[in-house]
Amino acid sequence: MQTYYYVLASRRFLLQEEPIEEVLKERTRHYHEQEKEIDFWLVSQPAFLEAPEMAQIKAKCPQPAAAIISTNAQFITWLKLRLEYVVTGEFEAPSGTIPNPIASLAPVS
Repeated sequence: MQTYYYVLASRRFLLQEEPIEEVLKERTRHYHEQEKEIDFWLVSQPAFLEAPEMAQIKAKCPQPAAAIISTNAQFITWLKLRLEYVVTGEFEAPSGTIPNPIASLAPVS
């Protein structure tokens, strides 16, 4: 199993009120320059929140939610310092309750 770290907030906050697209584009550019594999994902309505062990976390976050999920704990810590109104945490996956760490419940448009 792999440990995944996340920054969680309302989708409106994360996608409309914060310039997160700019931050992720810059991070992606940096990774490409360093020839580093992408280790973060922006997920709308993350499915991991449906796991029973995540019930208290889900209750803290306005719905619909969005998350930035990463295997890089330092990146998530940096995001937490940059974004005020977010919840952070971690989980192990794949597991019986979280088979796909970056799955979304959002309908595909």
